[in-house]
Amino acid sequence: MFLKVQDLQLSYRSRPALQGVSFELREGEILMVLGNNGAGKSTLLKCINRILRPRCGTVLLDGHDLGRLSQREIARHIGYLPQNQQPWRITVFDAVALGRRPHIGLNPSPADLRLVEEVIERLNLGDLALRYLDELSGGELQKVMVARALAQKPDLLLLDEPVSNLDVRNQIELLRYLQDEVRERKISCMVAMHDLNMAIRFGHQFLLLRGGKIYAQGGREIINEDNLRAVYGLGMSLHYVQGMPVIVPSLP
Repeated sequence: MFLKVQDLQLSYRSRPALQGVSFELREGEILMVLGNNGAGKSTLLKCINRILRPRCGTVLLDGHDLGRLSQREIARHIGYLPQNQQPWRITVFDAVALGRRPHIGLNPSPADLRLVEEVIERLNLGDLALRYLDELSGGELQKVMVARALAQKPDLLLLDEPVSNLDVRNQIELLRYLQDEVRERKISCMVAMHDLNMAIRFGHQFLLLRGGKIYAQGGREIINEDNLRAVYGLGMSLHYVQGMPVIVPSLP
């Protein structure tokens, strides 16, 4: 699948939130969306998913205009993880199974249930399968919600801060699993993140947002000290450890 976003514009009342955002994302790639709080990262994901309706602009997925599709049709193609999740009284297994709803009727098939079991096991959630969501820690709940999005088997994943509540080991395991899923299934993935070092390690492409506009986009070459200083308003130094770039912010 191929994502093409053209000239997205959206305002909250009179304040511009997105201004002329355009980019493309190929299948098999993870696009990391980076920027300060309020830069437009979450708003961009919501506009692509049609939770928010932009004032103008188009979003094409494999040539199909998402603005012309129903929410159920969009859910067959896009798996979305919002930044904040509220637990409710439902088991982990049933919560992940809800990811299959756009594809099924009243009852899931044996194949649907096997798929749910597979996702739960691959994310190491097997011991929690019969626990209720309101009994989980914040990190456990976050992994369950990612599992639900993956259970949709979407063509495009939109993940808003998917590892913000996870410890370092679980962050790496989850992002590595996302890498494998994107590569093996040849899907596309957008991730809004604040952790720059995790973003650099697991991203293929990068989108730097500032004030609702794209400041820079491209591969790792755009992750440099000048761009980071301009976007974050903070000096940062770039070092290399075992061939991987590591960002160290300067104290104000």
